[in-house]
Amino acid sequence: MDEVMIKFFSLLFLCFTLLNGDDKSFEKIFKEFNINGTLVVTTLKSDELYVYNLKRSDKRFCSASTFKIPHTLIALNENLITTKDDIIKWDGVKRGYELWNKDQTLQSAITVSCVWCYKQFSQKISKEKYIDYLLKFNYGNKTVGEDKSSFWLNGDLKISAYEQIDFLKKLYNENLPISKNNISIVKDIITVDKNDKYELKAKSGWDGAIGWYVGYVKTNNKVYFFSLNADIKREELNLRKEIVYKALKSKNIL
Repeated sequence: MDEVMIKFFSLLFLCFTLLNGDDKSFEKIFKEFNINGTLVVTTLKSDELYVYNLKRSDKRFCSASTFKIPHTLIALNENLITTKDDIIKWDGVKRGYELWNKDQTLQSAITVSCVWCYKQFSQKISKEKYIDYLLKFNYGNKTVGEDKSSFWLNGDLKISAYEQIDFLKKLYNENLPISKNNISIVKDIITVDKNDKYELKAKSGWDGAIGWYVGYVKTNNKVYFFSLNADIKREELNLRKEIVYKALKSKNIL
């Protein structure tokens, strides 16, 4: 199926969703947890599409640590790091999260969402270079702002739930200006759950108000992409993953 037909069917399913409103099983889950947010789940070719809170799904929010997925691709492509086991030397500054206060690898930096690691990368990447990658990735609003050391955290870089899925599809299809080896490294380090029925890859994010959980799950039959953002307090952070898992189970994906 060519790209034009894929876009046609995507538009067709979007119209279907508009006519039918929020997915009822997803709506029930959000109400159960009393959380305001959106969730989009779709297949690679968009022949299945489930959406809760359609209006919000197209609204851009701070990318927060979900940007670590493209950020890692950039760091690898710029040869700032070459494998998932390379050591990222701790700068010795004590921070509030104890797991950050030591040397990291690329794998651990993703797992514990180590902010200082990526700020360290940003010291070696120019603003112009970041903008070039954002344009090539077609990532969100493609904005770096004045501070290249925190643009993904301070709200300069914004992205919608739908745009997250568009990017994740490019990652899955290896349709990015990054080597297959480096894309493979990123796919590997964002794996959070794997068994004989499915393999789930995801990244969380939180800017202090908006929480994210984005990724994709590969089953024996299909690949499903998901993107959640929600108004989340610190004590509710675990709900990001919980809502997504419950939603995927409601569609018999997990």
